Amino acid sequence: MIRTLIVDDEPLAREGLRVRLGLEPDIALVGEAGDGPGAIALIRKEMPDLVLLDVQMPGMDGFEVLAQVAEDCLPAVIFVTAHDRYALRAFEVHAVDYLLKPLDAARLRQAVDRVRRAVAMGQPAPTDGLVNLLASREGRPPEAGHARRWAVREGEHFVLLRAEEVDWIEAAANYVRFHARGKVFLLRGTMAALEQSLDPKRFARIHRSTIVNLDRVREIRPEWHGDYDVLLTTGDVVRLGRRYRETLLG
Repeated sequence: MIRTLIVDDEPLAREGLRVRLGLEPDIALVGEAGDGPGAIALIRKEMPDLVLLDVQMPGMDGFEVLAQVAEDCLPAVIFVTAHDRYALRAFEVHAVDYLLKPLDAARLRQAVDRVRRAVAMGQPAPTDGLVNLLASREGRPPEAGHARRWAVREGEHFVLLRAEEVDWIEAAANYVRFHARGKVFLLRGTMAALEQSLDPKRFARIHRSTIVNLDRVREIRPEWHGDYDVLLTTGDVVRLGRRYRETLLG
C-alpha cells in the first residue's frame, strides 16, 4: 500500500482528492492537513510514501513545508497548484510532477501511476527533481557546481542528506555508503561517479573504496607496514591507500 497524505488549505480540494484517491486500491490515506505547520507535524509523524501538497497556503507554502521535513522524510510529492507560473516552470525544469486546479481525474491517475511505479521499485519519485527544486528555491543554480545534497534511503523511507553532514563514504558493490549523523545511508552509484560530483575542497578520495570529508580528518598515523591510518573526528579509522598518499600528505 502507498501511504498517502493530502495537504491543502481548501476543504473542498481535500475532499475532491480524498474521493478520487479512494478509487485507487493501493492508496491508503493516512491523514490530511490544511496548513503548513500541520503538514510538517503530520509528515514527521506518519512518514508517508506520497504527499499531495498544495503550493499556495497561508503562512507557509508547499516549498517551505518540504524544505522543513526533507531531512526527516523525503516522500514522493505531487504538487497541487492553481496556475502559479513560477511553480509550473520550476516543476517542468526539474521533472517534478504537479496537478493544476481544478483537478483532472485522468491527470491525477497519471501522476499516481508514476509514483506507483517508483514505489514498486523501492525508489523515491522523483528524488533528483525534488532535491534540485529545493536548491533552486535557495537562490542558487541546482545543476551547476558540486553535489550538495542527496536523497538517501533510511529504513523504508528517503531523507535529504547534506554534504556538510557526511563524515566519510565507502564503496559497497553497486552502492556507496554515506557515514553521517552517526548512521549509514545507502545510495546506488559508483565511487568514481560520486567523486566527480564532489567538491575537492571538502572531500578527498584516500583509497579506492574510501572518500573522506577533509574537515573530519583529525590525525594521520603511519603503520609498520608502510601504509597510513586516518583517524576521523568521529573516532572512525580508515586506510590511506598508497596511490592516494599525496592527497593528504602532499
